[in-house]
Amino acid sequence: MDLPRIFTVRESSHRIHNPFTPGKLAALGQALHLAPGTRVLDLASGSGEMLCTWARDHGVTGTGVDISTVFTGEARARAAELGVADQVTFVHDDAVGYVSDEPVDLAACIGATWIGDGAAGTVELLARRLRPGGLMLIGEPYWRREVPDEETARACHAGGKADFLLLPELVERFGDLGYDVVEMVLADQDSWDRYQAAQWLNLRRWLDRNPDDELTAEVRAELTTEPARYTRYQREYLGWGVFALMAR
Repeated sequence: MDLPRIFTVRESSHRIHNPFTPGKLAALGQALHLAPGTRVLDLASGSGEMLCTWARDHGVTGTGVDISTVFTGEARARAAELGVADQVTFVHDDAVGYVSDEPVDLAACIGATWIGDGAAGTVELLARRLRPGGLMLIGEPYWRREVPDEETARACHAGGKADFLLLPELVERFGDLGYDVVEMVLADQDSWDRYQAAQWLNLRRWLDRNPDDELTAEVRAELTTEPARYTRYQREYLGWGVFALMAR
């Protein structure tokens, strides 16, 4: 049970595996007014930057769960680096089936709603782990503007136009699911660039070090096509944000 290697090659220098800068992640933590001792469960926690920095800055405690052995190891190292290893724990496991020992104050899935086959299913997964009156965080893409055709949608790594909604429609969708949107922090083009463009340098440096690896052809093809695809399509059409929800 692990992520395919290409993911860890592509994002080898990333502490945040989403189009969020450290400043935006910090702004989200500040906006939520997190109390010391807030218990957090972060499903698909990646390299643990949210839990580790919020433990340091706000005194939260909690558990991160991720399917990647590489990212889980990085998360544990980050917790030790920031001196919060006694506050947060990182578990290598399938986030879909993970059940916390007791309900938590804040349940999060930031940018991996595929674990619940979409936003609605992920909201349901998180709700099972959340105490009454608790806070839920969902990181989810949306269309910044109308997508002209299916080809453009697929060039944004969507299966089709129907995969994502425009921002107002996404907010309304959360309401239809029975939740109030109580806060949000959105990626901008600069934070998208920091996430995507940093991958190209990771890919190139990996290629230079590993010319004979079995992944070489795949990495070379991605590096050849991704910069143009991203700047032509994804940068223009795809948005992303973290939405804080509370049950009505």
